[in-house]
Amino acid sequence: MKKWFTPVMGVCIGFLNGLFGAGGGIVAVPVLKKLGLKQKQAQATAISITLPLSLAAIAFYAWRGTFAIQQGLLFIPGGIVGAILGSLLFKKLSNVWLRRIFAAFVIFSAVRLLLQ
Repeated sequence: MKKWFTPVMGVCIGFLNGLFGAGGGIVAVPVLKKLGLKQKQAQATAISITLPLSLAAIAFYAWRGTFAIQQGLLFIPGGIVGAILGSLLFKKLSNVWLRRIFAAFVIFSAVRLLLQ
């Protein structure tokens, strides 16, 4: 079973990423922690996993004609600023606070989705 864990989780992460748009990172972090990475390593590595998955999903969405590039491009400048600010804060937070913030974000997202 152990030899199948990583490929099966990769499929799950890719599926969620393609379905929800980077939602695979929420699964990738606990999977990476189970594989022995510390909280900060798991979160940083999850980002590197979701980038190629997101690019693959974008290519497929564009091929199917469901990608609204003009609207998406509007978020990139602010997203880059936010990513830089988040990575600067990331270095300063302890693993405990990082876990708490991550858990709060997941719970907030779940409640918001349930109430829509």
